[in-house]
Amino acid sequence: MNSYSKSIVPIVESKYDSFTTVEKNVADFFLNNRRKMDFSARNVAKEIFVSEASLSRFAKKCGFHGYREFIYQYEKTFTQKSEFVANSTRMVLNTYQELLNKTYSLMDEAQIARVVKYLFEAERVVACGKGSSGLAASEMESRFMRIGVDIDSLQDSDRMRMQAVFLNKESLVCGFTLSGETQEVLYLLREAHKKGAKTVIFTANDKDIYADFCSEVVLVASLNYLNHGNVISPQYPILVMIDTIYNYYVSNDKYEKAQMYDDTLRALESGNTHIS
Repeated sequence: MNSYSKSIVPIVESKYDSFTTVEKNVADFFLNNRRKMDFSARNVAKEIFVSEASLSRFAKKCGFHGYREFIYQYEKTFTQKSEFVANSTRMVLNTYQELLNKTYSLMDEAQIARVVKYLFEAERVVACGKGSSGLAASEMESRFMRIGVDIDSLQDSDRMRMQAVFLNKESLVCGFTLSGETQEVLYLLREAHKKGAKTVIFTANDKDIYADFCSEVVLVASLNYLNHGNVISPQYPILVMIDTIYNYYVSNDKYEKAQMYDDTLRALESGNTHIS
């Protein structure tokens, strides 16, 4: 069984849009590099035609004290990746494994605990998203409504705008947008924040502006820079995070939540019973 190790790659990916042109050049090098080499500041600066000071600024922007700490973590988890794929099945499984490693690297258990607390305290939960992220929002509704959470999912732009009117400080809004730029989702989060609701954005792009209207920014793994990321369903990274939150939630009162789940299952089964 494969083990998971913390990697800095998803951190770099989540910060990518906030980098300067020079910093993006540095990020591209580390994100696309597949070979072991001398990663000293002097050698890397020469390799990609930037100054050593630029490497230091880049590392600090990624949350490290300096380039030395950054490269220590990078070398620690760096593995020389082979482009050879034995068959289609192995290709897909390897890509999923890489995505799970990214998810583990981004996982913040203290943050998950806070989100679960919001779920317990909220009188009403709204999950919203467009496209593949909207499908993830619908899945969240399906999972949590079966264990007693008053939750709705929204994928339609007009419904998102209308629902913003009915939110209050007892509400929780979960917005799903991998790009971090879906305007309808950002609008609902902003309006919910104005009304005092808790707001959580699930995204692969970390932006400073989210701090203005989001209680939590939950980072999910990006499909970018995976060897074969185009074969993975776009909503998968979000679904992994939803499953993690779901597990934390039901663990708080496992017996009661299991009983609710069984009750909803029986209700569904009884609905399929034909009366003769």
